[in-house]
Formats: sequence, C-alpha cells, structure tokens
Amino acid sequence: MGKMIELQAADGTVVPAYEARPVGAPKGAVVVIQEIFGVNSHIQAVADGYAAEGSLAVAPAAFHRVKPGVALGYTDADMGEGFGYKTAAEALPAPGVMQDIQAAIDHAAQASGGKVGIVGYCWGGLLTWRAACTLKGLSAAVPYYGGGVTTEAETARQPRVPVLAHFAEEDSWIPMDTVASFQKAHPEVTVHTYAAHHGFNCDQRGSWHAPSAQLARQRTLAFFKEHLA
Repeated sequence: MGKMIELQAADGTVVPAYEARPVGAPKGAVVVIQEIFGVNSHIQAVADGYAAEGSLAVAPAAFHRVKPGVALGYTDADMGEGFGYKTAAEALPAPGVMQDIQAAIDHAAQASGGKVGIVGYCWGGLLTWRAACTLKGLSAAVPYYGGGVTTEAETARQPRVPVLAHFAEEDSWIPMDTVASFQKAHPEVTVHTYAAHHGFNCDQRGSWHAPSAQLARQRTLAFFKEHLA
C-alpha cells in the first residue's frame, strides 16, 4: 500500500520515510514512530493500518542519522543491535531526531490537508511524548508503552496537545508505580493500562497480546477521530 519517500529536516538532512496513503481524500494524517527495530515490516503494516482507516500515514526513519536503512526483526540479537542505535540516537546533539519528526509532521499536514496526530511504540512512544511537548503542528498524540516517559525528567514536560497513553501492566521496562506517578502529575493525559507485556501491539513479538492490541487500537482510532476531525 505504501512507498518510501524523502523528507528534508530543518538542518537540510534528507531522511527517508514510509508513506501510506488512503483510498480517496485523507481524513487527516498520522505520523507513526518506530520501535528500536527501525521502519521494519511491522511498522510499515501499522502505517498501512492507519491508511486503511482513512488517514495519510508517515513513518520517518528515526535511526537514519546514526544508521541508514535499519529494519530489524525481533530476536535477542536484533534487540541488542536496536538498543545500540537507540543509544546513539539519544546521544545526538539537540534537536537530534526530533527535527526529523517535525519534518514528518510538516509533510503529513501538507500532503493530507488536515490535522496531524502522532503515535509511537516503545522508544517511539518516548519520542511521541516529546513531540507532544515540544513540536508544532500536532493535534493529538498517542504513546504506546513509551520507555522513559515515566521518568522524572520526562514527566516534568508539559504536553501542548491532547495525549492518550497506553501502558502494559506486566512491563518489566516501565514499573507500574512510575505510571501511577506520571498519571498523578498529568491528570490531563488519558492513561490506559493493559494486562499484557511490553510490546503487546506487535504481532511479530512473543509479547503480542491480541485482545490488548485490539482494544488499544480501538481507543487510539476513536481518540484520533475526536481530535483530527
């Protein structure tokens, strides 16, 4: 359904992105932010899914500045490799990959002619939270089990747009007591938790939990419909 396109960030860097267009005129747009495994077949399928619901979907290659063309699987070796790229990307001088996400938002707005939401998974959930707090041109944000979102430094941020956050109750990376603290600090954020593990949305991972994935997706689509209409 989709194809690779090129985005230009504010510093002139050209960043690849996967774009999926709906049949007919788009009903707004969704920027999809990858896990630590790159813009792989799963992330492309996620973007295709939003396009099938009528949105223009754009998934920028968030690792491009540290390693072009990353599209990993979900083995232990892939996990280790992905963590290395994530660490390198986090170490980039500010604004780092956030300018690439801004380029995706700007493109999505122009190409769709409508409002733009953002959704991200795992590390992409953290980037989605940061985007909601620091970037321009968004109307809604949905981080899925964003690793680091519930730390003190990230909780101190203030979102500029409505946020719906999904967390996994059995997530070994994100303790539930930190989720409770985040929720207390941000009563304006809608928080849902699921009886599942980290990565429950990904049907290529052992932690995939279909009922939780389906419910979270229904809630996300309803949230976007409310704020991107």
